[in-house]
Amino acid sequence: MKKRLTWLPVVLLILITAIYSPAKEALTKKAPVTKSISFAVYKGGNYSSEVYNNTSAQIHIVVEKVSGKIRTRVWDKTFDAKLLNQYPSIENALSQNIIVPNVFDKKEHLEVTYTLIYNSKGSQLKMQSGTIVSGDVKTNKVDISI
Repeated sequence: MKKRLTWLPVVLLILITAIYSPAKEALTKKAPVTKSISFAVYKGGNYSSEVYNNTSAQIHIVVEKVSGKIRTRVWDKTFDAKLLNQYPSIENALSQNIIVPNVFDKKEHLEVTYTLIYNSKGSQLKMQSGTIVSGDVKTNKVDISI
């Protein structure tokens, strides 16, 4: 009988530990947050030369929510092609603001990928770039220089 009683505290300790970890994790899980991403599109150079008169640029932006290996597209937009000299300077940049609800900061992050498609007299050049939006920052800014 005494042998059984000596094991009782050990069994109780194991049971308490087994119950405490999942309960603590459930209580400390943070609620999802809403993230905001603002885009600024502007020309990064002086395109007033005649060489650029027939060169246009188009922008395709994709925002994905990433959780491990699972990627979910939450926003996708293509800005129409414009001549390079028609894009505004940085002071008057084209802006777009998007809101992404239900982001779990501990498990997920947002990735922004944009593709610039330059077209000059029928020749195309595609350049892709991306950035990860994460952390406790609620509003993130992505600058896109043409």
